[in-house]
Amino acid sequence: MVTTPTGSKRKPVLRRNPAATADTGTGAVTAKTAPATGKPAAPKPRAAARPGKPPSRTERFLVLLEGSGRRATGSSYYTILGATMALTAIGLMMVLSASSVESIAAAAGSDAGAATTFDLFLKQSMFAAAGVLAMLGLSRLGPAQYRWLAWPLYGLAVFLLILVLAIGKEVNGNKNWIEIGPITGQPSEAAKLAMAIWFAAVLSRKGRLITEWKHALIPVVPGGGILILLVMLGSDLGTVIVMGLIMLAALFFAGAPLRFLGVLAGGAAVGAGLMSVVSSNRSSRISAWLQLDCSTGLCDQANAGMYALASGGWLGLGLGQSRQKWNWIPEAHNDFIFAIIGEEFGLLGTLVVVSLFAVLAVATVRVTMRHTDPFIRIVCGAILVWIIGQAFVNIAMVTGLLPVIGVPLPFISYGGSSLTFTLAAVGVLLSFARKIPESEPTAP
Repeated sequence: MVTTPTGSKRKPVLRRNPAATADTGTGAVTAKTAPATGKPAAPKPRAAARPGKPPSRTERFLVLLEGSGRRATGSSYYTILGATMALTAIGLMMVLSASSVESIAAAAGSDAGAATTFDLFLKQSMFAAAGVLAMLGLSRLGPAQYRWLAWPLYGLAVFLLILVLAIGKEVNGNKNWIEIGPITGQPSEAAKLAMAIWFAAVLSRKGRLITEWKHALIPVVPGGGILILLVMLGSDLGTVIVMGLIMLAALFFAGAPLRFLGVLAGGAAVGAGLMSVVSSNRSSRISAWLQLDCSTGLCDQANAGMYALASGGWLGLGLGQSRQKWNWIPEAHNDFIFAIIGEEFGLLGTLVVVSLFAVLAVATVRVTMRHTDPFIRIVCGAILVWIIGQAFVNIAMVTGLLPVIGVPLPFISYGGSSLTFTLAAVGVLLSFARKIPESEPTAP
């Protein structure tokens, strides 16, 4: 205690007025008075003293989509589901439009008559229904169940691909189909999903050892190489490219060194070049892409696709009004269905499709960022690159940026096995989007 001598004057003490304090966001408490009147100044609004820059439009969009770093909205589940169902609905509509001419021509020469007019559309609808059921069923599983299924799925994929080489059916120079009664399927589509889950199960156990090349190499590259080799023996270069992208994506999201990924990518490019050189069918497609040899109609399909996109203009000719689907574009309902979209719905229609893929990609990235489990991150990253990478290859092929290599557009092109297993892959994404951590992981 400090005492004051008798008779001395005390100094006036300025006491703080509780009403005059304000939290500026930094934790400091101050007392200010108005310069003229000496009265306490009114507290400033909290928003005016908020530190840092205001959030950008991109940050506000991400918060709206999945929440901030502290609060999760859970909307990525519905965003992924909505974008997937929208793309599937567009695909069914365009398959009906693009395949109607070929179906009518086939019905005219058969006894079934009008019963086969919508044959391809009805088949695609049934596969879409099966895919949606598989998607909803897989969305109820958890990481533990997928880890347990990794090795059985891998073994089943190897068995089916060997079965293709033994009793498979060759279509358009590619032996990648199995025909069992009235059902025809591509086991390579199931192998893509098996690869993504198996890669995640193996790589998630590596931990920090993934930075060493031998741990990044074994067993992922030999195991994935077996599946890729079996598909390569069937001469399906397009599927081989997509499977290679899945492998690189799994290693990338697992944390493998970039120099190692660069060596793998370079080796894959050399292998794809050798496959193209040794095959007269593929080398002729590359010559047609480079406009070096357009004899015997090699450039007709690509040129017709460009004509379809050009004639569509901004808003298109209208649903069902495509001219190039009248046997000008072979398989218009399959690999070149994006050209029919551009012709019937114009540039606006193609941008809608591209935007839906972009929304699906952003929502998947947000789910991947929320989780800390490496297994979930690797699975989501591999499936993301599979779907978006395949869409990019197909669109680049139709627009002339890549040669025609026969890669379907996910969710939209005709193909039962492709649609079914792509929807099943989305079910895996939904299973991880159903339960996401409340806060994002922070960097150490």
